[in-house]
Amino acid sequence: MNIQPTDKVAIVTGASRGIGAAIAKSLASTGCRVVVNYASNEKAANKVITEIERQGGHAVAIKADISVPGEASALFDQAVTLFGAVDILINNAGIMQLSPVADTHDSSFDNQIAINLKGTFNTLRLAANRLREGGRIVNLSSSVVGLKPEGYGVYAATKAAVESLTAILSKELRGRNITVNAVSPGPTATELFLEGKPPHILEKLSRMSPLERLGEPTDIAKTVSFLVSNNGEWLNGQVLRANGGIV
Repeated sequence: MNIQPTDKVAIVTGASRGIGAAIAKSLASTGCRVVVNYASNEKAANKVITEIERQGGHAVAIKADISVPGEASALFDQAVTLFGAVDILINNAGIMQLSPVADTHDSSFDNQIAINLKGTFNTLRLAANRLREGGRIVNLSSSVVGLKPEGYGVYAATKAAVESLTAILSKELRGRNITVNAVSPGPTATELFLEGKPPHILEKLSRMSPLERLGEPTDIAKTVSFLVSNNGEWLNGQVLRANGGIV
């Protein structure tokens, strides 16, 4: 049986800021009860909760480092305790540490693998066992997997691995009416993305897309909301490049 929007419970990892926060607010606006996961920024997570509740939505902030299996499991446990079940998993948590392959330190490699890949794996394994029938999983990848720019080697590799996990898990969940997809944003105007970039660089990035602008967090959130809605039920095992056409 498909779970209707007002009955759904969604976990959004890394949802205290940027794209994750926009996804959490978008899902809450459709009637989902949302778990806003964060790793360290409690103040930002609580701000997202306040904004959701101000609009009449229901949400709770839960701290968990998803790269640690026990913490990821506790995140699901708390969501079930508070809301009764989990129907939707949005894997948004991730870090980006750029450097040429030849200059990449072990710590940078290990950190990106731990959060971007192992963290996603941890929550996917839990979701595969704990999502209700008719559930939805959306992983966040990146359009650098297609663009392959210099300096993005390790980051792009983690996201390429996430795309492979997406396709394979979609097949392994056969018979449960659970879809597994990925959304692959291009340059998106989050605080972290804009920070420290001079105007001429932002202008260049804006013109990469034929639509000649940066993406907005709400652009990505709308794509995710479509995938988890009944309108997106026939999309499965796919990667949607939400990037305005840069690749």
